[in-house]
Amino acid sequence: MTETGNEQWTHPASILVATNLSDMDRLMPVAFQMAGETGARLQLLHIVPLSAEFTADASGMPYYDREGALYGANSMLEPWCERARRQGLRCDALVREGHSPAREIIAAVRHFHADRLILGTRGLGKLGKLLLGSVAEQVLRSVTLPVFTVGPEAHLPAEESGRQRTILFATALGEGHRASAALACQIASSQHARLIMLHVLPPIDEKKRVEAPNVLYSTIRYELQHLASSVSAGCCNDVEIKILYGNPAIEILAEAKDLQASLIVIGAARPSVLDSITRDRTVCRVLAHARCPVLTLHGTADTPEPAEVALTAAHL
Repeated sequence: MTETGNEQWTHPASILVATNLSDMDRLMPVAFQMAGETGARLQLLHIVPLSAEFTADASGMPYYDREGALYGANSMLEPWCERARRQGLRCDALVREGHSPAREIIAAVRHFHADRLILGTRGLGKLGKLLLGSVAEQVLRSVTLPVFTVGPEAHLPAEESGRQRTILFATALGEGHRASAALACQIASSQHARLIMLHVLPPIDEKKRVEAPNVLYSTIRYELQHLASSVSAGCCNDVEIKILYGNPAIEILAEAKDLQASLIVIGAARPSVLDSITRDRTVCRVLAHARCPVLTLHGTADTPEPAEVALTAAHL
């Protein structure tokens, strides 16, 4: 991650909000807060599938009502743009047509040189499978900028006078964790928030935990302390380390709830995102049930960055 890219991600000039229109009430408060704090321009984007709006002609034959689909989408986006402008924010709306909404969103990220992307996700299905939605799933695999996902249970914590914000960085200390930690630290610094670095160890019997020295615990604590020291130098002084035992997804979600976290940060590369979606692992459970926005960082094998700072997998 270069210094230029790092600066753009922590102080974005352009934020793309990709919406299916049904998630606007969740996405826009997050977008307004980000734009208000960073001065970024908001670009609201909705993709109308080419078969999205059918009506019947005089003979009863169905046909694609292109104008109706585009007008309907624009009429839902424009009031949010007006609301943003009344708050002094720069905001534009764009409706595109396409056979592949995911491909259009990815193209828009490049076209608008977006520094952040905000997406909505869905929850878990009856069998416990994550239903991110096929569009969000494809986008998450394909972009290399910070993606803020806002799930069905997410909301912004109420701002209390004098109360410091909290950002929870959940890490398995896997490949690429330093870059994820550095960005979490810089965001915490820009928001004057405290940063909690969390690692979850496998469950262990309470009696054994007390009686036997836990070499793994000591090793993880040392690694977290070293990580906090290296990424927070000259950036974020309020860093706390936490090690818990149990199921990673359950502990991350519970800790975020107890802390009233304003953001959860998780590092994940393209393969881990795919594995998580298909195998229902930690990342997807957090995306589905988090009560605040979740920032995921996705790296690819061909990212032209030094190995020590490439945004690669931090498996959870």
